[in-house]
Amino acid sequence: MTAQVIKRGERPEWAVIPYEEYLELLEKAEMVEDTIALERAIAAPDDEGVPQDIVERLLEGENPIKVWRTYRGLTQHDLAEQAGLSQSYLAMMEKGEREGTVKALKRIAKALNVDIDDLVDMHDEEPA
Repeated sequence: MTAQVIKRGERPEWAVIPYEEYLELLEKAEMVEDTIALERAIAAPDDEGVPQDIVERLLEGENPIKVWRTYRGLTQHDLAEQAGLSQSYLAMMEKGEREGTVKALKRIAKALNVDIDDLVDMHDEEPA
């Protein structure tokens, strides 16, 4: 890592790094946060444990709605019905052809018994 250290007197005050290195560090920090959150979720005694294959599918970037739907043993038709949505709208969301509204995501999360955050694909987010 290349860093320029700026001092105030003898004490280091700032470290300046190239933007690409900053983005790499940001991505690694987010991965660590995701790992910690996942470990806490798995270790929580009152919460449902998440099977390893589900975790792997989510980390590989598979659509979270589809992953949770199949894990719960639901068809698209079943989930759409429980969430009060059309099956075609749900199918488009799973394929990434449409983004779900917050209202739709809340309904899907409730039907799947997961938090709405569990349905957001973290791989699609851009750094701030």
